[in-house]
Amino acid sequence: MRAKSGQGMKLICVEEHVLDPAIGAATQELVRAQAPYLSGWGSRVIDGQQVADRTRPHVIAPAESARKALDMGDARLAEMDAAGIGMQVLSYGGFPQWLPAAQAIDLNCTANDRLARASQEHPERFSGFATLPWQAPEAAARELERAVKELGLKGALINGRPGEHFLDEPRYAPVLAAFDALNVPLYVHPGLPLSAVQAPYYGGFDRELSARLSMFAWGWHNEAGIQVVRMLLAGVFDRYPRLQVISGHWGEMVPFFLQRLEDSIPQEASGLKRPIVQTYREHVYVSPSGMLTLPHFQFIHALMGTERILYSIDYPYQSLDGAQAFIENLPVSDAEKSLIAHGNAERLLRL
Repeated sequence: MRAKSGQGMKLICVEEHVLDPAIGAATQELVRAQAPYLSGWGSRVIDGQQVADRTRPHVIAPAESARKALDMGDARLAEMDAAGIGMQVLSYGGFPQWLPAAQAIDLNCTANDRLARASQEHPERFSGFATLPWQAPEAAARELERAVKELGLKGALINGRPGEHFLDEPRYAPVLAAFDALNVPLYVHPGLPLSAVQAPYYGGFDRELSARLSMFAWGWHNEAGIQVVRMLLAGVFDRYPRLQVISGHWGEMVPFFLQRLEDSIPQEASGLKRPIVQTYREHVYVSPSGMLTLPHFQFIHALMGTERILYSIDYPYQSLDGAQAFIENLPVSDAEKSLIAHGNAERLLRL
């Protein structure tokens, strides 16, 4: 499989999003109640008129990104071709885990069927991560098995916490055991901070500033990072030795404090089978999620090694501009570039 532009290295991007209209409609009021600061974010008011935020050229305005996220066909493929992207591993945005269990089970199954159809129609261009009804762990484990064995999806992605607590809660053991048994990865994606955290930590500013700080500037990266840290400290990876996690945005802050964690919580204090840094390196893959910045890469490369880095752009929330150029200009060998661009994803996801 080659990038359809005919130029550059083959790229497989693993954090590329779509939206499901049914999940969006079902969760709209819940999201508003959980995160009232979201209303009106992504625009600025100038002389009484709302204008799209174009202050960062690689960030796509919310209305435009939502429109693009609904497409799993020709328009998306055309943008991929123009950017030289061979394959996107698609995943759903949204928070179906906040719904009543019975409703969530049906919505997730239908959404996964839709994702599988897109992958089957364009098998060399699209693959996918399932969405799961985390509020019903036994049903989530069954849906993961169905998604992998029957639909051909490559694992699952979770947006934020599975509920009021994190994935280390014992009630989620059936789902984590299913990932381990099926030998497919879990993508731990950011989600909205708990309301009890958001107000004192990220509030106190105007609505736009508070929303940005709560989400993609800091808050939801911290939320996703804490989820992985709790999995490490709770011994999740000791109990499920084949469980692999993908962590975007260069590891959601965790790699930069990993040695500090180990120094502060040695095995004598944690009771874990392995040191924290070793466990992280053996169970976590890191991806940039469109943060195409060389200093981040250099740190992660030194810490994790080439074989633990995947590639992603976070489309359609980030522009595909520069996707090829970043890989081509990395200060590593061509063999390492190939692993990051596609080889590691092919191995992990059995593409």
